Amino acid sequence: MNEEESRLPPGQYVPRGRPVIHYGRVPQFKPDSWDFRVFGATKSGEMHRFSWPEFEKLPRTGVLADFHCVTKFSIMGNEWRGVSPQEILAAAPPADGVTHVMIWAEYGYSANVRFSDFTAPETLFATELDDKPISPDRGFPLRVVVPHLYAWKSVKWVRSIEYLLEDRRGFWEERGYHNVADPWREQRYSYQEEPGEGPP
Repeated sequence: MNEEESRLPPGQYVPRGRPVIHYGRVPQFKPDSWDFRVFGATKSGEMHRFSWPEFEKLPRTGVLADFHCVTKFSIMGNEWRGVSPQEILAAAPPADGVTHVMIWAEYGYSANVRFSDFTAPETLFATELDDKPISPDRGFPLRVVVPHLYAWKSVKWVRSIEYLLEDRRGFWEERGYHNVADPWREQRYSYQEEPGEGPP
């Protein structure tokens, strides 16, 4: 077994090329009206808003990570660049007791992640892939990358995050996908959930 194979979670394979899968049409980016919002259980009780120029000024960092789709393909060794969640947390602090984050995208699409997954070292608000701006069908201008979870949690076309004091299912989680989505445990579907892995 080579190094790449050793990094593959159970049931995954490495395809030729880089497949792209998304739900719905690709939105058009309008920088003059685009904004990023942080709301819900914020420390101040207020919503925080960043215009595109303000978001672009946030410090950048890079992450090298694999990408595991629930449809069983894995794309290895992606070089992402963007804004760490720690920068968002510093600029828009959460209230005490936040346990989860809902990531909202264009067209009302959403995915929930545990706060510990949101703040994991490799989680990123990505704007670039392999030293180029992310292509529109991969999430331009902004997507979340949560590489240690199945890729539906790595939401494309992100517009806001909501701090949650209790868990709530997102778009695919409401439609039968696993609430946690750990590829190493093959947490693909909600019927696999153990007690405590989903909302009451």
